[in-house]
Order: sequence, then structure tokens, then C-alpha cells
Amino acid sequence: MPKVLRIINRLNLGGPTYNACYLSKYMDAEFETLLVSGMHDETEASSAFIAEGMGLQPKYIADMHRSINPFRDRKAFAEVKQIIKDFKPDIVHTHAAKAGALGRLAAHQCNVPVIVHTFHGHVFHSYFNPIKTRVFLEIERYLARRSTRIIAISELQKAELTEKYKVCSPDKAVVIPLGFDLTRFQQDIEEKRQIFRKKYVIDDDEIAIGIVGRLVPIKNHPLFIDAITIAQEKTNKKIRAFIIGDGEDRAMLEQYVREKGIAYTTEVDIERKALITFTSWIKDVDVAYAGVDIVALTSFNEGTPVSLIEAQAANKPIVSTAVGGIKDVVRPNVTALLSETGNTVQFANHIITLVENDQLRHIMGKDASKYVIDKYHFMRLVRDMESLYKQLLADRAKA
Repeated sequence: MPKVLRIINRLNLGGPTYNACYLSKYMDAEFETLLVSGMHDETEASSAFIAEGMGLQPKYIADMHRSINPFRDRKAFAEVKQIIKDFKPDIVHTHAAKAGALGRLAAHQCNVPVIVHTFHGHVFHSYFNPIKTRVFLEIERYLARRSTRIIAISELQKAELTEKYKVCSPDKAVVIPLGFDLTRFQQDIEEKRQIFRKKYVIDDDEIAIGIVGRLVPIKNHPLFIDAITIAQEKTNKKIRAFIIGDGEDRAMLEQYVREKGIAYTTEVDIERKALITFTSWIKDVDVAYAGVDIVALTSFNEGTPVSLIEAQAANKPIVSTAVGGIKDVVRPNVTALLSETGNTVQFANHIITLVENDQLRHIMGKDASKYVIDKYHFMRLVRDMESLYKQLLADRAKA
């Protein structure tokens, strides 16, 4: 029975956690899988409940955190090596940067037959200064040479990794899109809608626009705030905006809203109506998607944005910046209206277009759900990964 050691940075809300858990839970019985995770940041909501809900018991590495800390990283590396020696995996599959670095180095030193890494995104632009970015790029090239396969989650990401940034050769990279259980976004929609709108005091004639994700610089929430302000001034419709999530930029964003003189409220006083509401994390995000009318994303860079997949599964039209893998997730002008990064007026006008056209919102939402439900089902992900593993193990046996 082939053994798979799956290592993920941390169990936080997002696509990597779901995918690591689906692959650990639903892989064919001929594979034995051990899921290993680092620790989530204090500014993030833990997603341990996702693993626990699937009956998984991940092994946690207390010293593996997203941030770089030489002392902790050395201890985490030693623990990963010990886990490999004890578990004796045939495949080590790492997800995201920190797990990818420690896990692949440890697997290489321990002579693991097959080493696979999934890029759930990358930090080669819009994250760091040029010098730091160059260092990370060289590290990834070094690690790629010690990997059996590199998995990209979209064709665009593969092109970036192999052609633009030359992390690895095209023949070493394979595209396997993410997978999710999207059925809950189609269930009890009207009931969930009423729950959300009652909780946040949203009237029937108010159009709710939501943005879901971590409050961190790469997500560029000030663009969302600016666009909402412009939209409110230009439309006669009543609109409300909901910033769903939390993170290191929370205090800065609240200060930004105050400085602009915008009325806002938070999760502690949701009965008070305002243009913008900071909800913090919402565990039952399917309820949030049911309650809003439009979903936005303003990022400087994205891999495969889970929020847009989920929103489309919930029949919601999208307004987004056209960055990273977004065009692989939506259908431009069919399920989403896309704008240039930083073009606040264009972004605001797209919001206004959907706010003022009920029929367009409905049509785009229906097209969206049809588009994503089959393409991103988690069992498709599992079958694709099983095929890859079997191929790599067979190739290794022949070598």
C-alpha cells in the first residue's frame, strides 16, 4: 500500500485546507495518507473544524508557522524529517510555500521516492520588494529541481511558473485544478438568505455587496472601500457593503474608513445599519453568500480565488480585478465583470451596473453556478491526483 505524507502550511480558511483534507479523506483505499499541518496565525480563524468534520486527525508541528523564523524553522525541519523516517512515505506532497520548503528539503534528504508540490499561489509579484522576491524565486527554483512534479492549479499559473518565472520546465509541471464540495451553496438558499439579512438588518430594497477573505495587503481592500463610496454616490439604489474576514489589516482598514468619513459598523454592533459592515470571520460562509447580492474581489494577485468559486456556486455575480488565476475561475462578462488593478472608477462602475440591473444579476448568477459546480467538484480533484500518483510511482519503479 503506497503511503502519502501530505504537508500543509496551516489549517486556515481557504482552498489549500479544503483540498488537503479532501485528498487525505477521499483518496482511494489503496493509499495510506498522513496529514501534517503547521500552525495558523493568530490573526486567522482556525480551520481545524474542516479536518475534524471529515474524521481526520492531523499531526501538528508546533514550530511550523508562515513567517520566517530561523530557530523555529530548524526545529520544524527536524520534526518533519523525523515524521518521514517514522512514517516511511512513498510520496511526500507539500502544499504552499513554508510546507513546500521544509517538506521537500526533508523528503530529498530522506530519499523519498516521489516528491510533489502544489502551488496554491505564489509570491513572485505584489508581495515583497524586488530583492526579497528574487530570493524567494531562487529558492523555489532550487526546490523544484528536487521535486518529481510541480502542480499548478490553473493553466495561467502553469504558464507563469514555467514561462514567466522559470521555476521549472514545462514537462515537470502539471495542471490539476482545485476541488470543493459546493453542494451546500445550492441548498436552502432562501432560508439562509433570510437568516443573513435579518442578522445584519438588510431591507428587501437594499443591495448587499460582499467581499470575502483575509484582511491583508495583497487583498487590496481599500479599493473595495473606495469603489463602494463612488457607487453609493452615483446610484439611486440603496446599497450595503460587507467586509467578511479578518486579519492584520483590520485596524488599518477601520481607520481608513473613519478618515474618509464613511459610516461603518462591526460584528459587535450589527443591529446598527451603516454603509460598510466589518463582520469578521463567518464560519458558515454559505449563509453569507446566500444573503448578499454581489460578490467582489480586489486583490493585487491571486492563485485560484476560492471566494469566487464559492460565490458562483451560490448563484452570485462577480465584480473583480483581472489578476492572477481569476480568468481561469470566472467567465469574463458572463459570470463576472473584471477591471484593471487599481482602476477604482471602472471597478465602481461595474458594481453600479449590477446594482441597477436586477435581471443581469440573476442571469449572471445562474450562469455562474452551472460553470463551477462540475469543474471544481472535489471528487474530480481526488481522481486526478490518484492518477498522477500512480503514474509517478510506476515511473519510479521503472527507473
